[in-house]
Amino acid sequence: MYLTPQHILLAGASGLTGEHLLDRLLNEPTVTRVLAPSRKPLAEHPHLENPVGDPAVFLPQLSGRVDIAFCCLGTTIKKAGSEEAFRAVDLEMVVAFAKRAREMGARHLIVISAIGADPKSSIFYNRVKGEMEQALKAQDWPQLTIVRPSLLLGERLEPRLAEQLAGPLSRLIPGKYRGIEVCELARAMWRLALEEQNGVRIVESDELRKLGK
Repeated sequence: MYLTPQHILLAGASGLTGEHLLDRLLNEPTVTRVLAPSRKPLAEHPHLENPVGDPAVFLPQLSGRVDIAFCCLGTTIKKAGSEEAFRAVDLEMVVAFAKRAREMGARHLIVISAIGADPKSSIFYNRVKGEMEQALKAQDWPQLTIVRPSLLLGERLEPRLAEQLAGPLSRLIPGKYRGIEVCELARAMWRLALEEQNGVRIVESDELRKLGK
């Protein structure tokens, strides 16, 4: 069954994937309102509401009808400054955003995780992503879609050296480990938003590429 969500809550709209997804949402004729809180102002649009400031302050203040929520929040340990600061964004902030979205009436959450996410992983990054997935499942969403992209390919305002070096090679890797263009990921997330099913769905990177074509 396919849905036509009109009122959308989006976290992470100023990031690489969030920016592409926001552009797509604002150009969808069925979407009448996108509520996209951010730390820095976004470009104005008639269908965009953009509370600006500290998420800890404005999250409880968000209001209005929400059909579906997208979470594109994420950082790196280097940018965050420490493992603790990384967890605060990629785990705690994601979980808090999802909780607020559910309180506002959203029945479907689509969240970006990562390939290899596992709460028992010996790799810190993968372990935090796995813990995040585990926490969201515990919120008992009617519909929860977890997307696990591989290396994201796209132009960042602040280039990441590791991604620049790995990007060309990742295009040659077969299967789910092959890099994915961020525009493909955004298209795939929107297509997943239109599908209605119960429970948890995990979508790996190879399937995301197919959906995003």
